[in-house]
Amino acid sequence: MKKSMFLIAMMLVLPALMIGCATTGDLQKVQAEQKMIDAKADQALKDAQAAKAAADAARVKADETSARAESAIKTAQEMEKAAAEREKAAAEKEKMAAEKEKMADEKAKKAGAAFEKSMKK
Repeated sequence: MKKSMFLIAMMLVLPALMIGCATTGDLQKVQAEQKMIDAKADQALKDAQAAKAAADAARVKADETSARAESAIKTAQEMEKAAAEREKAAAEKEKMAAEKEKMADEKAKKAGAAFEKSMKK
């Protein structure tokens, strides 16, 4: 009876152990899936690094463009200031020319009056 019980127990336990254990095919499948996951992870890492490099390059270009824009703004402001100064100087020259013309007219009138006075004598 002991032998038959042992034999029955072995017949039940052995298949249960066989069903619970992984086969070589299952292990190979799991290893293949793991390799695929690793390859995808490596590719994702490479893509992320490339995206970071592109973002860094774009940031550098944006900084350069910003610096050039600021420089252009400063130059434009300086040119505007210089133009305003030239305009002011031109207005002053025009004013001085008008005053000189007025003085010349007065001198001409005085000279004309003196000439007429000398002609009457």
